[in-house]
Amino acid sequence: MPTSHSSHPASGLPVGRGLLYLIVTGAAWGTAGAAASLVYRASDLGAFALSFWRCALGLALLSAGRLLRPRARRTAAARTAATATAATTSTAAATAGSTRRWITRALATGLGLAVFQTAYFAAVASTGLAVATVVTLGAGPVLIALGARVLLGERLGAGGVTAVAGALAGLAVLTLGGSAATVRPAGVLSALASAAGYAVMTLLTRWWGRDGGTDAGGATVGAFTVTSLCLLPFAVHEGLLPHTAHPVRLLWLLLYIAAVPTALAYALYFAGAAVVRSATVSVIMLLEPVTAAVLAVVLLGERLTPATVAGTALLLGAVAGLAVSEARDGRRDAVPV
Repeated sequence: MPTSHSSHPASGLPVGRGLLYLIVTGAAWGTAGAAASLVYRASDLGAFALSFWRCALGLALLSAGRLLRPRARRTAAARTAATATAATTSTAAATAGSTRRWITRALATGLGLAVFQTAYFAAVASTGLAVATVVTLGAGPVLIALGARVLLGERLGAGGVTAVAGALAGLAVLTLGGSAATVRPAGVLSALASAAGYAVMTLLTRWWGRDGGTDAGGATVGAFTVTSLCLLPFAVHEGLLPHTAHPVRLLWLLLYIAAVPTALAYALYFAGAAVVRSATVSVIMLLEPVTAAVLAVVLLGERLTPATVAGTALLLGAVAGLAVSEARDGRRDAVPV
């Protein structure tokens, strides 16, 4: 009897569910900008300090969630791990190897995430939000597609290339349409470094996911631990503790940022990115600026422009096309048992 038609053979997570996880992640990430703008209005918290608290509080929530998981699920996971261990090598050696792999993956993804966030903030400070967003999120899919082709042997095909091109065009129209953006070389270099960090994080997650045995929750906790430690010195230098006349409002905003676009979104991201082709992941994540643009119009009172409509339509069309292609390929690659 065949397995689920779209199940990933290594992890067991259906590709369709992985796509849904990534769509939710992109939408959740898009709310972070609006929430951050409200944090800035309510306090003197800076970008690095906000990023640190986002990661540190998100790490606390993720750790608490893992401890509070139903005991039956923890027992089943431990039993599965023990069975796999007994089939390969001695328990002690397998445990040591598993610990080394966890540390390696945590360091690699955590450093990639730290570079992604820190270099992006530097790009925004140097060349402005519009240019930093276009270069970072525009270069990301290109670097990921190239890396996936060379390192993972993943082919996009003509339809995939067209979808990526459409997504990049939509991003440019959405972000730059009607703006008087200033391009500064230092800011562009920082944005490219940010895109490289994002690409490394995505490609490594996909690579390890293809080998199976990836614990998405554990990977997220490890990455956030490393990222929080990397951001801490910058946050201390900037000012770790905020001054505010609205402490309750600020606390709720920080908890929202830590819970939804951080703990929830990154847990879903690492799970989905392990089973979905890397280039598809990078394009689906472009839902972030779409969500941010919609929230800017609906909640922050910004004007709806033709550029916003056109860019959103192009991006959503590209995301839908790649999602359909990914689901179709997942069904084709299903493994009977």
